[in-house]
Amino acid sequence: MRQVIFSKMDFSHSSLFGYIEDLQELTIIERPVRRSLKTPEEIERLTVDEELSDIERAVYLLSSGQDIQGTSVVANLPVLMRQNPAETLRRVLPKIREVLHVAGVEMQLTAAVSFLTVLQEESVSIHTYSHSFLHIILQNLEHRDAGVSNAWLETLLAVIEALPKETVRHEILNPLVSKAQLSQTLQSRLVSCKIMGKVANKFEAHIIKREVLPLVKSLCQDVEYEVRTCMCRQLEHVARGIGTELTKTVVLPELVELARDEGSSVRLAAFETLVNLLDMFDADDRSQTVLPLVKSFCEKSFKADESILVSLSFHLGKLCNGLYGIFTPEQHLRFLEFYKKLSTLGLQQENGHNDNQLHLQTLEQEKKYISVRKNCAYNFPAMIVFVDPKNFHLELYSIFFCLCHDPEVPVRYTMAISFFEVAKLLNSDVYTIHKELVTLLQDESLEVLDALVGHLPEILELMTNGGENNGSESKLLSIPDLIPALTTAEQRAATSLKWRTHEKLLQKYACLPHIISSDQIYYRFLHRMLTIILTNNVLPVQKAAARTLCVYLRYNRKQEQRHEVIQKLIEQLGQGKSYWNRLRFLDTCEFIMELFSKSFFCKYFFLPVLELTHDPVANVRMKLCCLLPKVKSTLKIPTDKHLLQQLELCIRKLLCQEKDKDVLTIVKRTVLELDRMEISVDAFQKRFYKNDLLDQEKKRQEHLLEMEQLEKEKQKNEGRSTNINDKMFEKKRRDSKTSSVLAKSINLSLSGSSSGTSAGKEEKKSKLVRSQSFSTQVLHPKYSNIDKCPNKSSATGYTSSVPGMGKSCMLSFNDDSFRTHSAGNSGNAAFPSSCSRSLFNSADQKNNGSKESQSRKMSM
Repeated sequence: MRQVIFSKMDFSHSSLFGYIEDLQELTIIERPVRRSLKTPEEIERLTVDEELSDIERAVYLLSSGQDIQGTSVVANLPVLMRQNPAETLRRVLPKIREVLHVAGVEMQLTAAVSFLTVLQEESVSIHTYSHSFLHIILQNLEHRDAGVSNAWLETLLAVIEALPKETVRHEILNPLVSKAQLSQTLQSRLVSCKIMGKVANKFEAHIIKREVLPLVKSLCQDVEYEVRTCMCRQLEHVARGIGTELTKTVVLPELVELARDEGSSVRLAAFETLVNLLDMFDADDRSQTVLPLVKSFCEKSFKADESILVSLSFHLGKLCNGLYGIFTPEQHLRFLEFYKKLSTLGLQQENGHNDNQLHLQTLEQEKKYISVRKNCAYNFPAMIVFVDPKNFHLELYSIFFCLCHDPEVPVRYTMAISFFEVAKLLNSDVYTIHKELVTLLQDESLEVLDALVGHLPEILELMTNGGENNGSESKLLSIPDLIPALTTAEQRAATSLKWRTHEKLLQKYACLPHIISSDQIYYRFLHRMLTIILTNNVLPVQKAAARTLCVYLRYNRKQEQRHEVIQKLIEQLGQGKSYWNRLRFLDTCEFIMELFSKSFFCKYFFLPVLELTHDPVANVRMKLCCLLPKVKSTLKIPTDKHLLQQLELCIRKLLCQEKDKDVLTIVKRTVLELDRMEISVDAFQKRFYKNDLLDQEKKRQEHLLEMEQLEKEKQKNEGRSTNINDKMFEKKRRDSKTSSVLAKSINLSLSGSSSGTSAGKEEKKSKLVRSQSFSTQVLHPKYSNIDKCPNKSSATGYTSSVPGMGKSCMLSFNDDSFRTHSAGNSGNAAFPSSCSRSLFNSADQKNNGSKESQSRKMSM
């Protein structure tokens, strides 16, 4: 259709006729819609009285309605059976039985599905079902339409599973004798074959031998190859029902005869049934009967009968391992060479005629060859077991290389799916396939990448730790091109339209901290995750990137890098100009609460989250209110009492100042939920025992990362003399001792001063401190520098100056040094590590003063 541009109105002769042509095309498009509208007479015929009940309406529509209305009633039959089974069986089901005699294909298919649904939902007893529904199913089983007949057959096979043995024997097995005769139609005999396989698992072996096996033999020798093929595929079920002895004497001779049948489909069915029944044959049967047949199949597949080639390649792995015990070395080598030939089938240039008449045949062969190579890729793990993983590099590596570099996407896709199984089988020799892993990661097809990413964490774990000589220090040496391949895969997924593959890839990349170093993650992946959160337009992708970013932050080993990422999260997301970024900040905070300890969240993210209560966008405030219960669960009393007060103040302001009705409704609901919550205390309690243990473990791991960094920094300074190191160690030990003693004395002085005051003064004092902390921090927080010790604490909003120190050092309730050294105490004050030395010096200078003056100053 010609594009019509209305920006400039051109009423010239040519353009005017162009507009008219476009309008005519639009009218042509609308004509079928107008013709499909119903006339008033048709609407009148389709109208039903609204006062009728469901049963009466169903009976009316089945009696005098149109076909589409009757089909609707049949589709609604399971609902009617749930609501009123007695009336439905008495009034509706007989009408359906009458209508099905003259019904079309659509109603027949709908009825077959509805009958099966009624059986699965168990709306009535199985006895009632067999009495009411079974005869209708059997009557429509031989419908002239093959699709309808198959639909009713599937329903009947499901019914046979649930019916009692006597009902199956009298209602199905006895009439089956006449239905399986040559005088019956082809469709009737095909249905009898499938019923025979299902019935064989229903009865005992002696009943099957007496009543079923004669019919089986008759159908295996039917004049129509379709019947022989169908019965041959059912011989597996018959063999499972009659046992090993009868299978050897009855079923195996029939399979041998069918394997030499003139029909190619019959031979193919016999071959597949033989492979599936290998576990039921003893060693003599395998060596004397099965193995010669398999060898003849393999020889004929390339010469005269290519129809069996695809099936042979699909079952070859199962066949080789099933016959492994009876192979001679020569036969073992022959089957291995046969597999290698199939794996490269169609890739090499074959000699032959190049006439144009063979072009169509060549295309068909090419499709068949692609299927063969795909099946070889599917069987590759089984072939590793066949040759022994120790011989992989010598026997199968070249085939593995060819299949991973196959020109067709389905072959490489199958190799990507089975790559994890191959890596598990190779175990310590897994390093031999690292190049193919990089190749599949850089594959041009995203389908191949999606298949590989499913088990990517397990594959990388095996690659880096599977080798015997691989240690923690040489993880990257085994896969030198891993990081470029991973970054390339992520960028290709990001630029495509398949966002689900991108989301899956980002989720799996969370395993990288266990694979590569922290610096590699920081410089190659961490900032990329932050960019995806800020720029990507797909919400699931953003959330996957946010969670993976939190995992990277969790295992980062450098304090400066962690603080930099935290600062960027707060500034670019939490204080971002776009409300979408602020919403993603709340998602990120939710992941941080899941992955980090409670003290970590309270130290860095508690106040930035509360700041969003003043956000101008209602959706942000609404999401924040839904998150507040989780935020409150991170608090511990009495350590985080001041943060709890600020949370309560924010809730009060939302209740008083919120104008949006939806947000206010969620706030009220959140308040009720917060009131019911119980806050954990610093000491362990039974009701919080598991959560406290998990939180303590997270906190311990975070502390270990910090201590590991300090240890590395200490090792860098080993060039200094041992005397200087000894002096620094003694000085640190004295500082830690004096700071802990001083902290205990301050706690005692605080408790003493509080006990000496009256109740009225204490209440006024607490109100004053609360109002000061709220007014200074909740409304105007500053989070620009997290690493430094500011004049006003950015983590808590509560400051206290110490006599003799000035205003350069303040008390911080969220310092890590306090939590690690005084976790068992109930005191609420701590000194930052950067100020401990000056505090100790000032305390030494003032040690001549009285204790009362010090406690008074501290209380002030």
